[in-house]
This record gives sequence, C-alpha cells and structure tokens, in this order.
Amino acid sequence: MLPNVMTLTALLALAAGNAAAMDDVALARAVDARLSGDRTGACFAVAVIERERVARTYRCADGTATPRIGADSAFEIGSVSKTMTAALLAQLIAEGNGSLDDPLADWLPAGTVVPAFEGRPILLRHVVTHTSGLPALPARMQVSNPADPYASVTPAALLASLGDVTLQRAPGTQFEYSNFASMLLSYAVAQRAGQPFEALLREQLFAPLGMTHAYIAQPPGGVRPTTGHLPNGNPTAAWTIPGDLAGVGGVRATLDDMVRYTQAQLGLIEVPAAVRAALEATQQPVSEQPPMAMNWMLAPLAGRRVWVHEGGTGGFSSLVGFDPANGRGVVVLSDTALTALGGLGSLGAHLLDASVPVGKPRKVATPPAEVLDGLVGSWQLAGGMRVELARKGDTLTIHPAGQPVFELGYDDFGDFYPLQFDALLSPKQASDGRWTFVWLQGGGAMPATRVDDGAQAGQARLDDATLAAYAGDYTLMPGFVLKVDAADGRLRAQATGQGAFPLDATGTDRFEAAAFGIELRFQRGADGQVNALELHQGGRVMRGARG
Repeated sequence: MLPNVMTLTALLALAAGNAAAMDDVALARAVDARLSGDRTGACFAVAVIERERVARTYRCADGTATPRIGADSAFEIGSVSKTMTAALLAQLIAEGNGSLDDPLADWLPAGTVVPAFEGRPILLRHVVTHTSGLPALPARMQVSNPADPYASVTPAALLASLGDVTLQRAPGTQFEYSNFASMLLSYAVAQRAGQPFEALLREQLFAPLGMTHAYIAQPPGGVRPTTGHLPNGNPTAAWTIPGDLAGVGGVRATLDDMVRYTQAQLGLIEVPAAVRAALEATQQPVSEQPPMAMNWMLAPLAGRRVWVHEGGTGGFSSLVGFDPANGRGVVVLSDTALTALGGLGSLGAHLLDASVPVGKPRKVATPPAEVLDGLVGSWQLAGGMRVELARKGDTLTIHPAGQPVFELGYDDFGDFYPLQFDALLSPKQASDGRWTFVWLQGGGAMPATRVDDGAQAGQARLDDATLAAYAGDYTLMPGFVLKVDAADGRLRAQATGQGAFPLDATGTDRFEAAAFGIELRFQRGADGQVNALELHQGGRVMRGARG
C-alpha cells in the first residue's frame, strides 16, 4: 500500500475546537464542501459515528445521484487493513502465543535470515510502529503489472528479501513506513495461528464484529466490488495481494462494515470479550517517536489524542479515525486514489473536530504565464529520469526520455497533472525567484533539477557548528513540536507524529524540504542566536519558539 500517514499539513490543522452532533444532511453538506466539483471526479462514502447515532452519506464530485457507489459497495481500504492485522496479533499475544518483545525472526520459518544492527534484532513492536529499519518494499518483489503491483509477490521472495537488507540504524530509533515489514507480519501471524490469513480474519474479527460484507479474495453474497479510479477519473484495475500477505492492505469492505469496526474500537457495540480486549490492546501507545499504538497513528487534537490511519491503493483512498474522549469516529472511503493529492486527512480531521478546516476541492484552472515560462526546459528527476517540459497554449507538456509526450492539466492548488495517468507535478518558486518542481508518482516524491543551465549539483554540507546553531525543539502549537537536529552534514526535522525529513540550505537561515513543499525560516534574537522559526507550507505559516 502507499504510505499513508496523516500529512504534516493535516496535523498542523488539528487545533482546539468542538465536535458538534451531526446528521445525514449536515454530513452531506460537509462532504460536498470538500468534494463538489473536484477535478478527480471522485465519489466518497462517509460516516460519522457518535454514541447515540451514525450519520452516513454517499457523495460524488459531479453532484449527481450516481449509482456508482452505495451501501452494497465494497472499497479497497488499503493500509487501514494493517490495524486489523494488529488486532489478530494482539489476540495471539493474549492467548500466550507471543509478545511484542519477540524478535521478528522467532515468528518466521526456521533458517530465515533476518537482519540486525550491531546485535540488536527487529522486534514485533518495531514492526507495528514502522521503526524496523526495513525498506518500503522487498527487493525481490517482481512487478509484472504496474496497475496491480503486489499480485506476483510470494512468501519465498518476501523472506529471501530479508537477506538483501543491511540495517542502517538500530531498530526502534527512526520511523520509516514499511509495507515490507507489514507483509512479513501478516505472513507471520497466519503461520503462528495455523490458518490462512483471510479465514483467520473472518473468524477472529469480521464475524464477531458483524462486518458481514468484508473480505479479501472471497466476496460474500450481496456485496458489489467497487471500481477504483485514478485521479484523472479513469478506471483502474483492482489490486491483488496474495494469500497470507494480505494483511498489509488487502481488505475490502463496505461503509457499514467499517462503521461496525469503528464502533467496536470505541466500545459502542457488544463484541466478545476476547475481541474487545484485542482491540483495546492495539490502542495502547507502543512508541513515542512518533506517537504510535499497534499500527495506529496517534495524532494531537484539541489537547487530546485521536487514533487514525489512512490507506491507499491504485484506485482507492480510505481513512478511519476515532476520538475516545468524545466517543466519536469517522470513516471516509473513496473510489479514487487521492494519496498524491494529500489524501483524506483534512476531511477526516474536520469531521472529528469542526474547528479544523474541511479542505476544498481541486478545480481545473489556468496556470499563470510566469509559472509556465519558469518551468519550460530540460530537467532531471531524482533517480535519473530526464524530462522535457514545453508550452502548449495555456498549459505544459511533459516528455520523459524514450516515452511519448503527455499533456498536463492544471488545478487551483497550483499543481500540474498528466491527463493520461496518475502523477503530479508540484511547482515551487525558490528564494532566488527561479522555478523548480517535485514529481509525485507511485507514492514517491522526486525533486527535479534543471539540467539545461548547468545547475545540477549536490547539496552543500554544512559544518557541525553551523548546524548546531539551529538544533532544538520548536513548539508550533500545544502538543505539536518540531524537533530539529543534524544528520550526515545536513539539518533534519521531525514533527510530532511524523517521520524525520532532511532539509537543504537555500539561503541565510533558510532551509527547505522540497519534496514536501516545506520551508523553514529561522529567526534570531538580539544576541544573534536562533530563538524561533517559521514553518511555511501550502500557504500556511506556523511560528514556534525554540525550547
């Protein structure tokens, strides 16, 4: 699954406010504010769960009463499936079949080579908090069909890929989202339980919770598999995640299935005691760097924590979040892949707390002439691909080396997008006035370097004393801190609930993470020492004093 953590922008938006009771009409109005007219053409199935009621709505960007989705529609929920794998693991642990402090190697077949760092093994707690140090995907994952990338993965290739890994740091020390590690956990849980993963999930979770239409590969009667879509509106193939690896993101479910799942998380419905205990176990904090439970992200909201996970596949996006303090939960299921466009975080946060902006739809727009002129030319993407950008009337075309020319559309968020496939070209104006961009595709962010003016060069390394002048904890809002430190001659930053990201110097006291559209502007006091910073992202500015 695509790595779907709540974005930094969404987390910054989580401010103190309130959670007003909601009915179907109010919910439809809120979803329309985010979705109506969106250039993706997406449809959303959304529910807000409260102690005494559930509000539901099915809405589409075109505003029509389309039969495209409905109560019988099963959506790919992507990485939200990982929270269900965690529940199965918690049940095994409760039965005396293991511990979060077990080495991952103990749960895999004898003889499997599992990397360690200076004798420190990968533990199960590292897997469920994405701090194992394993890469995003297994090295021996053969992708025969990019539209269905996991279909050919085998347990043998998965296990053999462990032998290709050299850990760069001790497990448990840094957040790095890893579908590789999650596939291993899914496989390990099934092996330890002695049942196929789908059968185990159906017996231990779906049936006890009344999730009657949830499945992986064997759809029950009365369910309609939803067709997924790319952000350009084109239909795309369903994803196949084979057998015991499916806990990484292979679950399909209706809105009502996910409502039952969220109600159970909040303790709002009667479920067997063993299942309730397992769900509660998955909610307990396991890691604080960043704050995580067992495959649940813990995000700050109005002075308390909410539990949240997003998911994304080739044609779907999803979000489940819940606020135990207020007895409120939210489910958002989209029949369109929106990960590259920021996901569903703003809508989910708004539905948990009305003070958070709901976000707005992306609408087709005409790009400014200065942006077009600033981007025309030859570029090299991180990873080596050369592309040529050229003007075509009021838009651009992109010509990747050795491929056809593709026309780009433009939206009012200031991004270009190919009309024929799923990707995003996000422009950014540097402090010297020149334009550059980041290419977003397949869950990766590739900064571009202009190559027709001799500008391609490595990032400068700063001396330790210079870097140390910026290091510190900067409180951007109560409960939300940006930690700045140094690594490998560069500055890096890590926000509460997020992974660390590197920063490149762009000017005096200015640094950027171009892949995320983030700029940090450090400020100095009368004594000349750094005492605060401003974080600029997506038109927002947050200021934090140095602790």
